[in-house]
Amino acid sequence: MRSLEPSPDFSGLWIPLVTPFSNRADGAVDHPALAQLVARLRTTGIAGFVACGSTGEAAALDGDEQHAVLNTVLQAAQGLPVVMGLSGYHLPKMLANVQAFSCQPVAALLVAAPCYIRPSQAGLLRWFTDLADASQVPLIVYDIPYRTGTTLELATLLTLSRHPRIVAIKDCGGDAAKTAALIASGTLQVLAGEDAQIFSTLAQGGAGAIAASAHGHTPRFVQVMQAIARGDLVQARALWQPLLPWIAGQFAEPNPGPIKGWLAHHGQMQAGLRAPMTAASQALVQRLLALDADLPPLA
Repeated sequence: MRSLEPSPDFSGLWIPLVTPFSNRADGAVDHPALAQLVARLRTTGIAGFVACGSTGEAAALDGDEQHAVLNTVLQAAQGLPVVMGLSGYHLPKMLANVQAFSCQPVAALLVAAPCYIRPSQAGLLRWFTDLADASQVPLIVYDIPYRTGTTLELATLLTLSRHPRIVAIKDCGGDAAKTAALIASGTLQVLAGEDAQIFSTLAQGGAGAIAASAHGHTPRFVQVMQAIARGDLVQARALWQPLLPWIAGQFAEPNPGPIKGWLAHHGQMQAGLRAPMTAASQALVQRLLALDADLPPLA
């Protein structure tokens, strides 16, 4: 049974932050660039940040680096909510990480199914329940089968929603019927995790989005979501449709290469990623810059 306490609210636009790296030989995390990025974005009307998600190249960061990234983001966010991403496939280590990070002043933990193992639905129930039991903060389930190799079925998600600390889902499941059913159930806040699905998810009653492409043109994304929330679909479509080529461009090469390349062109960080990831091609960066010019000005 759920607690009688009010549920936390994860509606709105959340930015899954890139992790800037320096151009030094060791490629260390560039904490000043990260802090400046957070400072720029926090005034754009977003709901909050996600640190160490897949866009943040968390799999390429060691444990100390993940803690340091979170500390930088928390300080720079100045009270705006921060969600911490966690992933892995060794349950005791994951439980230790959940316990450690949930002691930090984070709004929630974003947790995926264990990659590579491909457990049954019963195994997934056990995985997320054990992690939620160990946490002091809410959990957002990260449903992303193309990274984990595991599909969370609707019945499994509805069962997990009965846990008092499992409150939302980042929906990258690729199943429109499941998305609609989850929204209709009202049991979890559904956050679009595929950027191109933001409009359809919110128009059906979804709560928000975690969108990597919204590092750029952030106020336009915010205005789209605000227009949908007030029922002005005509205005929302007018704002949304010009964004579609931009979103497509951001995922024309592996994320987060394109957004890092675009940010680097604007002098906000270095474009580099950690191997085996590679920087975006210059042709794609030029394409993104051309798309900037095609976007009509905001009112």
